[in-house]
Amino acid sequence: MFSNFYFINILRFVLLVLVQVLVFNKLNFLGYINPFVYILFLYWYPIKENKGAFIVIAFLLGLFVDIFSDTLALHTAATVTIAFLRPSLMRFVFGVNYEFQSFRISSATKAQQITFLALLIIIHHIVFFSLEILSFSNALLILKKIIVTFCGTFLMCILLSLLFKVEK
Repeated sequence: MFSNFYFINILRFVLLVLVQVLVFNKLNFLGYINPFVYILFLYWYPIKENKGAFIVIAFLLGLFVDIFSDTLALHTAATVTIAFLRPSLMRFVFGVNYEFQSFRISSATKAQQITFLALLIIIHHIVFFSLEILSFSNALLILKKIIVTFCGTFLMCILLSLLFKVEK
């Protein structure tokens, strides 16, 4: 039997990939700002689910965005990295509360939720833009792209999170 949990997560996955490749990949504010809102899937994914399956799902998420964006596995590397680091980030942001079975991100403080989302985005962008440019001589360009795209991605993710309340 196909449960509501799987249906909701498949729907989120498909919709975020479609929104990313059909809308946000076409936006290019000031030549640098291209929000990566598909990261929200990794933020919204339930905490207590199988960690191995989560990494595989993150790989598929990045792969589909790469296929439609023609970015040669940059998104895949970034999403797998944040999927792998997510439990450590959660332990860092939420402390021992994260360990309890009844813990939900929505029950955490707004500051903790925003910090967690910001860390996911910044790590994604560090991996993505470092691999995209792949040159320490262009460190300032990498830093500029990380900061500017972080601002756009963070703002859009916050707006989408407010628009679509998700029970995490």
